[in-house]
Amino acid sequence: MAKVSKHQMRLDERKIIAELQNNGNQSIDTIAKNCGFSRQKVWRVIKRLEDDKAIWGYPAVVDTEKLQVKRYVLLIKKSNKPASNFINVIISNELQKRVKSLGVRVEYSGYLNGSFDWMIMFTAEDIRHAKRFVDTFHLLYSDSVSEVVLLDEIFPVKVLGFPNPNVERLKDFV
Repeated sequence: MAKVSKHQMRLDERKIIAELQNNGNQSIDTIAKNCGFSRQKVWRVIKRLEDDKAIWGYPAVVDTEKLQVKRYVLLIKKSNKPASNFINVIISNELQKRVKSLGVRVEYSGYLNGSFDWMIMFTAEDIRHAKRFVDTFHLLYSDSVSEVVLLDEIFPVKVLGFPNPNVERLKDFV
């Protein structure tokens, strides 16, 4: 069996990852065919990427309107307290436990560089539930946060790399 360079391994991984990102629901056989690899190679690469936590999961891209939920973005600016306190607050699971009863689902949470320090993207039934989420956030973490801004998504054009199949409806909003 010929040795493959690390560079070539990375290129092969990226090819397989691109296929998964285009449609994570395809079979290993289909991915192998589209990439020009054997089924066994694709399975080994995916397994290694999952074991290394390079692949975290396989989400479904959903139409929030059809699910009767809205997507919101919460921008957070930390207070002047040491960053370790802020990080401990954000990575604790306490917020998710408390807001579960509100029907809020956190889709994304990440540390930022810029005017705000953190962003949480979540879905909720409506603005009332979103504001309850923000109130709960403030209640739990007010000493670690100096400012929050809640944004309401009007129309998604692209989600997780997938274009909205109803993108023509954007004209109704602009």
